[in-house]
Amino acid sequence: MRKTSAFIDSVTVLIFVAIGRSVHDHGVKLAGMASTTWPFGVGLVAGWLILVARRRTGASLLDGLTVCCATVSLGMVLRVVSGQGTAVAFVFVALAFLGAMMIGWRALLAWLQRARRFRHA
Repeated sequence: MRKTSAFIDSVTVLIFVAIGRSVHDHGVKLAGMASTTWPFGVGLVAGWLILVARRRTGASLLDGLTVCCATVSLGMVLRVVSGQGTAVAFVFVALAFLGAMMIGWRALLAWLQRARRFRHA
């Protein structure tokens, strides 16, 4: 489950970056995507290292919250340090989008698992 969860979170970050770049007319070219993605990618890896150290599967809502907070907080710090900058609104947009996606798919999975158990009870 860890690999699948990490993959979904990684795709979520890529979607976030691609939407942001296209909305701001920066394009979705490889170099630009890499430049915008790497701070959030580092944050994502840090979040997953926390989960692995805690021997978590990555599938719970708390796991999603952990990964989201690490991704956004470290991603924003690294953007500032690397000169990419951040606006307060961008922090909130990132937290809202990544939170909704990273916690959202886990909530859907939990709901589907409960529904399956309920049907088989």
